[in-house]
Amino acid sequence: MKKRVVVTGMGIVSPVGNDVKSAWNNITNGISGIDNITRFDTTNHATKFAGELKNFSYEGIIDDKDARRMDLFIRYGLVAGSQAVIDSGIENSNIDKNRVGIIIGSGIGGLESIQNTAIELTQKGPRRVSPFFITGAIGNMVAGNLSIKYGYKGVNYGIVSACATGNHCIGDALRYIQQGEFDIILAGGAEAPVCEVGVAGFNACRALSTRNDDPKTASRPWDKERDGFVIGEGSAVLVLEEYEHAKKRGAKIYAELVGYAATADAFHLTAPSVDGPLRSMQNALNNAEINVDEVDYINAHGTSTPLGDLNEANATKACFNQHAKSLSISSTKSMTGHLPGAASAVEAIFTVLAIKENIVPPTINIFNQDEACDLDFTANTAKNKTINVAISNSFGFGGVNSTIAFKKIV
Repeated sequence: MKKRVVVTGMGIVSPVGNDVKSAWNNITNGISGIDNITRFDTTNHATKFAGELKNFSYEGIIDDKDARRMDLFIRYGLVAGSQAVIDSGIENSNIDKNRVGIIIGSGIGGLESIQNTAIELTQKGPRRVSPFFITGAIGNMVAGNLSIKYGYKGVNYGIVSACATGNHCIGDALRYIQQGEFDIILAGGAEAPVCEVGVAGFNACRALSTRNDDPKTASRPWDKERDGFVIGEGSAVLVLEEYEHAKKRGAKIYAELVGYAATADAFHLTAPSVDGPLRSMQNALNNAEINVDEVDYINAHGTSTPLGDLNEANATKACFNQHAKSLSISSTKSMTGHLPGAASAVEAIFTVLAIKENIVPPTINIFNQDEACDLDFTANTAKNKTINVAISNSFGFGGVNSTIAFKKIV
């Protein structure tokens, strides 16, 4: 019999807030975290805005000497992970650290470190490349550093699967705990792509919005005039725990993680197909043993791309049939932007809080909803609704799809 898995801790650093409380408050109030880029000169870039972190601090978590040896995505992940550990209370509990694991990935890894090291190599030669370059840039180093920091000796790795990274990490963690291999796993994602090569690269493949005249309304999921996604940065980590283990130590429980699925489009590297997301949702519901008419809310992938949003709407209608019209759906990317490998972990936290607080977050910037996307996308204003079951979708380059399912704890 599969063991039950619950969420007992959460941490986040994001464009809408650097802790769970402030991020959720801004999300439910429809406050955008998108603004003009401050980190580099955007004069020659087609897109001049992003979801940058504001007032980010690692004080008390990373010392300055270590921080200088880490790309930003590692710093983000360590702060979010530490918040999650503190929130869960596991540091003050008598736990077996051999049975605590970490699965935190990054879709791209240390992109700015790679960019800057390539410049250093070209201008000054190989002897000037830092000995800490590799360990400060590779994608599994959030997990590695957290493992060292807290002494957790269970599974320790990161998944790389573009924008589905966070969900895949959460899904792997679910299976390990269900099978009884571990008691607790920290799972999530971290990303820091807001650098010159990152913005230039996404612009080159025409993925980003270029609405430079009004950054805060640039991310427009399901709006007729959507023109691409807004790149963002940050990290989110969830503490996933076996239910009886959590009860025994008196942990607070946010929600139960009940299902997961991953599929491939096997169609195109960047263009979506309905089949992959459809099967991802269907398989996750089957895995969770949930009927389609039991789902109350979907935190959608909803990136604000012309093809992607329509594709997800069509897949949702194909999955839920008549019940699709009764669903509340939102894209919190309309406020955070798209944080590739961290996106689905951020959205998992918002999905858990939607269940706990019985609030559907809004999709802001729907000024003229696309008639072909004819579902309830919770346009512009949050609403109160009893949410017992919710799913969160994440799809990515390479034709990867993932869906996770949560239930109110009973």
